[in-house]
Amino acid sequence: MIIASYLIAGIFAGITAGLFGVGGGLVVVPILIFIFQWQGVSPEVLTHLAIGTSLATIVFTSSSSVIKHNQKGSVLWAIFKPMSIGIMLGAVLGVFTVVQLEGDLLKKMFGVFAILVSIKMMFKVKVEKRKPLPGKPVFIFAGVIVAWVSSIFGIGGGTLTVPFLSRFRIQMKQVVGTSAACGLPIAVFASLSNIVIGSGVPDRPEWSLGFVYLPALLGIALTSIYFARVGANLAHYISGPLLTKLFSAFLMLVGIKFLI
Repeated sequence: MIIASYLIAGIFAGITAGLFGVGGGLVVVPILIFIFQWQGVSPEVLTHLAIGTSLATIVFTSSSSVIKHNQKGSVLWAIFKPMSIGIMLGAVLGVFTVVQLEGDLLKKMFGVFAILVSIKMMFKVKVEKRKPLPGKPVFIFAGVIVAWVSSIFGIGGGTLTVPFLSRFRIQMKQVVGTSAACGLPIAVFASLSNIVIGSGVPDRPEWSLGFVYLPALLGIALTSIYFARVGANLAHYISGPLLTKLFSAFLMLVGIKFLI
């Protein structure tokens, strides 16, 4: 029954990620929190485990995404390389930050983050006239911030990377492709950090590798990769503005639920 719930979570996460064009972390984290509560996982590690496991699932989904974007020439490696330097540092710092936070506080922080993303999606802010590309130090610093925030909330970084890169004179398909590429090192370094740093934390359930819960990782990875394609196909039959409103409403409800 527990394994079935992870497979179903992967289906839901894959479809919604494909439908709404966002990283699965925004969907996987709240779903895992609800499942872990139902499982009776200790509240002290429950949210940490959901975030760590979410980042580990992104390794699989992001890998296939990066390959497809690269085949289409949509990844700007000249931007990815300096950002990845910052990402390595930011991902580790993010996990260290998470370990210092109590489970309930971390859950409430995710709730606030979900509400902010919901508001951003509901009232899209148009970027001013695009600027020339900055130097490498700016991209390195951006990589640190994006990875730090992403590691705290268990997301792939697209929510932050896309708006940042959209400010510059880059084609939108290259913005999306480069953002997808940045999601892979965020997930890899944050997952490894969660495994190492979380290994000494008590109250974790069996089959946990640090803050990565292996049964959930396996179940979600198996189904989310395929059903992300299903969601992407469904998106062609549903109105874009309607999709945005539905997902922003979902995030708003999740955020409110985590705060009360």
